[in-house]
Amino acid sequence: MVTSIVPEGSRASDGMRGLDVIAREGARRLLAAALEAEVAEHLEAARGERDDNGHALVVRNGHAREREVVTAAGAVEVSAPRVNDRRLDGDGERMRFRSSILPPYARRSPAVTEVLPLLYLHGLSTKDFVPALAEHFGSAAGLSASVITRLTGSWEAEVTAFMNRDLSKTFYVYCWVDGVHFNVRLGEDKRLCCLVIVGVRLDGTKELVAIADGYRESTQSWAELLRDVRRRGMQAPSLVTGDGALGFWTAVADVFPETRHQRDWVHKTMNVLNCLPAAVQPGAKTAIFQITNAENRAAAEKAIKEFVADYGAKWPKAAAKIVEEAAAD
Repeated sequence: MVTSIVPEGSRASDGMRGLDVIAREGARRLLAAALEAEVAEHLEAARGERDDNGHALVVRNGHAREREVVTAAGAVEVSAPRVNDRRLDGDGERMRFRSSILPPYARRSPAVTEVLPLLYLHGLSTKDFVPALAEHFGSAAGLSASVITRLTGSWEAEVTAFMNRDLSKTFYVYCWVDGVHFNVRLGEDKRLCCLVIVGVRLDGTKELVAIADGYRESTQSWAELLRDVRRRGMQAPSLVTGDGALGFWTAVADVFPETRHQRDWVHKTMNVLNCLPAAVQPGAKTAIFQITNAENRAAAEKAIKEFVADYGAKWPKAAAKIVEEAAAD
């Protein structure tokens, strides 16, 4: 039994490492079996759908390239089965099979993704570390207080060094900013967030400029972060891009008044689509794409007029969100 589970060269005699190998191999086999069962169920549901020549519209299409997925049992290799679905949805678009178990490009399980910010927000204290491990990994063993203290000190030192580095030698052509809200919270305060600034150099290289705790993306929180990067020598970027959070725009106008503003069209597009029924959202999204990717201002203004003509009469709120942004320019 063991020889069929443990790969050659990794035997149970290796002690605890052997247990880890068995757990990972078992997780890999269970995940592979679950993915195969999911695809089989999808194919069975579409078994009766045929084209004009009697050929099945939904068939297997081999396996995707093997990738490593980090799970609570450790890192496992998986090659997800693929499906060729030639059916069309109501809008004439090709239907696609999407696994609910392992989404495309997923590299880690939600438990692994959530546990690190949870541990960080709780300060990696000895009393909170063990419950966090037990909740996410099914283990109450935890780590020793000395290990936790050493990790905490090392990470805090890295963050301190990063947030105090000299920025005077780097010029960022434009910056992208956002407030990141996590699913895990510190205590009951759901208004805390993480303020992020990403800069783009003259050669197109993108890098993290600064990251800091914020409170509700307020003007004061953004202003403190912007003043800090200015104090460390950061020059005013030519352009900043972000969502509609009023706190940031007020702060950047005070700290870097010469910097131009531009709304993030990813968020703007979502805001516009939320004002429209689902049936017309695909067409509206294409129309917005024509605005944001226009070759010049004249083409963009023409696309805006077409959007208003198509959607303004029935859905004035959606049209207003596009028009107000053009007026702001």
